[in-house]
Amino acid sequence: MMQESSDPLAQTLFDRLDPSPDPLFYQSPRFVAHIDDKTIEALTNYYREILFEQADVLDLMSSWISHLPSEPKLGRIAGLGMNQMELEANPRLSDHVVQDLNSDPVLPYENESFDFVFIAVSIQYLIKPVEVFTEIARSLRSSGQVVVATSHRCFPTKAIRGFQESSIDQRLQLISEYVRRAVAFDTPKLVDRSPRGADPLWLVTGTKH
Repeated sequence: MMQESSDPLAQTLFDRLDPSPDPLFYQSPRFVAHIDDKTIEALTNYYREILFEQADVLDLMSSWISHLPSEPKLGRIAGLGMNQMELEANPRLSDHVVQDLNSDPVLPYENESFDFVFIAVSIQYLIKPVEVFTEIARSLRSSGQVVVATSHRCFPTKAIRGFQESSIDQRLQLISEYVRRAVAFDTPKLVDRSPRGADPLWLVTGTKH
């Protein structure tokens, strides 16, 4: 169990077993799903509930699956991830960029480009989360939403200590703190959409002022 700290974002929370440059780890594609089918369905259903016709979406820390519903019909679906082959294999993406957010957290998008930014089961790898969430806020339109979906699987050598050694409540508090530190969002909301007999699914959402 992770010990309490007076600083909710103490630098030691972002220590990793493998601190080597992330492009080395992600240079080979991994065509795997990080949550099981029932949990993917639960996430897709949640997206379906909040999306609207022609919404522009950024799938941040993307891969070969975006978990997006077939309806409503969306506008732009941009993807930013770590592996070119994975992104090229994702049929939902309108465009994609390979970028290591841990070395360069500045998003390559204009101000107010998106209605939604989704981060699906990959938040545990960020070591500069406040910088990234500040960029997310810049890239979102007014009343746009960031949705962070998290579960219990990870690449253990690359996940930060703050996820490896904490309870689920502490993890969700940590993600909520990322949203709060970006300043531009309303109070973050927590949603539990865990299906019975499958991987858990917890969501942290923030709406831009």
